[in-house]
Amino acid sequence: MTRTPAQIVEHVRRQVAGEQGHDSFADLFTEDGVMAYRFPAPFQKPEIGGRAAIRAYFDRMRGARVREKIEIQHVEAITRLTDDPDVVVAEITHRGWSKVKQDYYTFTAVAIIHLRDGEIVRYDDYMNPLLLQELLGV
Repeated sequence: MTRTPAQIVEHVRRQVAGEQGHDSFADLFTEDGVMAYRFPAPFQKPEIGGRAAIRAYFDRMRGARVREKIEIQHVEAITRLTDDPDVVVAEITHRGWSKVKQDYYTFTAVAIIHLRDGEIVRYDDYMNPLLLQELLGV
């Protein structure tokens, strides 16, 4: 299925919001697609290569019970098209309650997403690993 850059970003927004499962995130990638954390937290691999490995990684993260540690209340996404139709920049912000910190939080990540025929070839995720660790109590 060919998706537009805006559809890809909306899919990610729905996934972060919990409106769509993480299992379908891997389906957005090409068979050899790469998920990269440009500033990885200690528990994250810098790069995950291949749709199957991406699916397995997100299955493990779901098993880590992240949703039990943070209550996501609102998610918004901004899609920024570039002069290359196969590259999109997404800014995704979620707000909610950290059960670990016992406080409200705002978490923003920027992604540079490279597409081929409507599938993700490379997803470079730029997020704050220190805030992520703090929110999750890791």
